Amino acid sequence: MRAQHPAPPRPGVDRRRFLGALGGLPLVAGGLAGCDPEERAPVDDGPIELSVFWWGGALRAEATEKALRLYSQQNPRVRFRVTWQGLTGYYDRLATQATGGNVPDLFQIDDTVLAEYAQRQIVLDLSRYVADKRLDLAGLPAGLARYGQVDDRTVAVAAAQTGAALVFNRDLLHRLGVPEPRTGMPWREYVEWAGRVTRASGGRVAGTMDPSGDYRALWLWLRGQGGELYQGRQLGFGTAELLDWFELWQVARSRRATPSAALVEQADTRDLSRQLVVTGHTAASFAWSHQLPELQRYTDDELGLVGLPGSPAAQWARASMYWSAFRGTRHPGVVVDVLNFLTTNVAAGRILGVERGLNASTAVRRFVADGVTDRAQKQVVAFGTALDDLLGPAPAPPPKGHARVRALLIAAAESVRSGRSGARAATSRFIAEGNAALAE
Repeated sequence: MRAQHPAPPRPGVDRRRFLGALGGLPLVAGGLAGCDPEERAPVDDGPIELSVFWWGGALRAEATEKALRLYSQQNPRVRFRVTWQGLTGYYDRLATQATGGNVPDLFQIDDTVLAEYAQRQIVLDLSRYVADKRLDLAGLPAGLARYGQVDDRTVAVAAAQTGAALVFNRDLLHRLGVPEPRTGMPWREYVEWAGRVTRASGGRVAGTMDPSGDYRALWLWLRGQGGELYQGRQLGFGTAELLDWFELWQVARSRRATPSAALVEQADTRDLSRQLVVTGHTAASFAWSHQLPELQRYTDDELGLVGLPGSPAAQWARASMYWSAFRGTRHPGVVVDVLNFLTTNVAAGRILGVERGLNASTAVRRFVADGVTDRAQKQVVAFGTALDDLLGPAPAPPPKGHARVRALLIAAAESVRSGRSGARAATSRFIAEGNAALAE
């Protein structure tokens, strides 16, 4: 296995360039774009080298490389060329590789781009391999398997399962004499709880991060009321619902349950070190459950983990991230076999642990859970286990344009928080621009 150290992305490279660069790659990578991938695969028994690319930190890299080495031990003619880096600039790096005609055979993506990559035929359609059991997804929760499907085609396999979670500072709440939040508490009760924390701290710490621009929180809030974030290629909600959401957090701000707009904007990123629950500015923040161990690294206080406010049935078996194969790979059958190994092999599952979240296969998950010793990781396992029986049905993955909708929601929430715009004006603008982005 040859590892390539992370390299800085080239300036000016973006997701659009990646998509454009990939447009002609199937011709270069293995024949006519309309041909069946296996018809293009060379038939030989010689050595095979597959390129693999993912984002994450050193711990994820160490575990992933070890799992791939195990595959090579069992399949000696297959070797891997691996590349990894942090999430920032990851899709830019994919664009760089695409421009050079060097798209990885196997790469990690998330639901932000899943539908778009599938519709543009960038990723390999895995449906036939699922049908003939070469890719065995029978051990995945039905909702988790569905969350890798676009237009009823399996185009990706969950690398692990996660859930939207409320991460709170357990030691701080103990010092303040305030009870811990609990899974399933109503949203308005949660706002009241957060205001109580602020008062108990004498205003030194706010009760909660303001999630008005957090699409995860909005999505679960909508599902708790029988709605959805999306309906096909349109927003699944209207002005009235979003206005109610924004007004809920205006009430929270009026009760000083949330910190200043400047602090919220600072934390409204994917940088976990800036989350207000670890910087000491709030008692609670919103995160993915599998991120708890990394968040714990940034504070000496003990952190706790519960579900977001509202009905747990609003949640579903959600992929933390996916493995996808490039449609132009010269070795589709081998890539699928590696995918199957990473998903169903118990030894590989034990190596990968819960760093990406709970193992996608429930059978493998049970073996892995027994070996977890880290306290924060134990909480991740316990959270997932407790939530499993309460989950609702999985929606379709977000449609093309989801990344733009996320950015528009953050901008709308910031404009309301800062007072630059009223809630009604921000809501109307978001609805119009959001639907336009989805229609492109």
